Amino acid sequence: MSKVSLEGQVAVVTGAARGVGELLARKLSARGAKVALVGLEEEALKEVSERLHSESAHWYADVTDHEAMSRVAQEVKDRFGKVDIVVANAGVASGGPFADSDPQAWRRVIEVNLIGSAVTARAFLPVLTESRGYLLQIASLAAMTPAPMMTAYCASKSGVEAYAHSLRAEVGHQGVRVGVAYLSWTDTDMVRGADQDDVMRELRQRLPWPSNKTYPLGPAVDRIVAGIERRSAHVYGQWWLRGMQGVRGYLPALIGTVGQREMRRFAPRLHGMSSGLVGAGGAADEEARATHRN
Repeated sequence: MSKVSLEGQVAVVTGAARGVGELLARKLSARGAKVALVGLEEEALKEVSERLHSESAHWYADVTDHEAMSRVAQEVKDRFGKVDIVVANAGVASGGPFADSDPQAWRRVIEVNLIGSAVTARAFLPVLTESRGYLLQIASLAAMTPAPMMTAYCASKSGVEAYAHSLRAEVGHQGVRVGVAYLSWTDTDMVRGADQDDVMRELRQRLPWPSNKTYPLGPAVDRIVAGIERRSAHVYGQWWLRGMQGVRGYLPALIGTVGQREMRRFAPRLHGMSSGLVGAGGAADEEARATHRN
């Protein structure tokens, strides 16, 4: 498709306090979009909003809470008059052997990444239908290929990819376009948090090129912005990810074979690995849930 000007468009970005969400909000704002930031870190969201070039506002909400997200959708429309773009970016991750994983952390990855994305879409679809807008789901290389020590994250991203593709077929006749964005290891708090564990870092370094690199955030987000401007069905944060689509069918068998060898190599070091959510975003999610419980 030809590019759609972002000037005057209203964009919602979840998980906007840091990383991909924060930089995406800044780049959308620089192109003239009005931006609604949604997340769990209220002070950080406020700081991001105050630095944007265009009109913006922020909302504190857990993307897994349907009532809260429905309220946010209505308030964003009341504030800006419409919603043209929604980027379901909020996500968390955990790592380590499945058998030793923290059940609550494992479940939370699924809840935020998959259920939270669906809750976001459900809340905003009515206003996106009114504007014949665009929903972009942030997925991952993990949606294309399985990876040992990442069962929750791979399951959530595979699930959210399938959900978004299914949704595209449902809402296209209403003028709503749905895209899926794929990112490899990108320089965010989440990836840096995972790298703090020696085993996770070394396992990743042993992956074949180019999947063993950490890529800069800026170019990846530039590609996402270009995808939003084109209302693309598929957006690739790194150039080589497009080629992965053609070979992904072979990857489960390959990873199943090679992964066994790698796990045997690292087996003596697996005991005692951290099994909670990783990075600053994971810490913010755990803090928010603890506060809510209290």
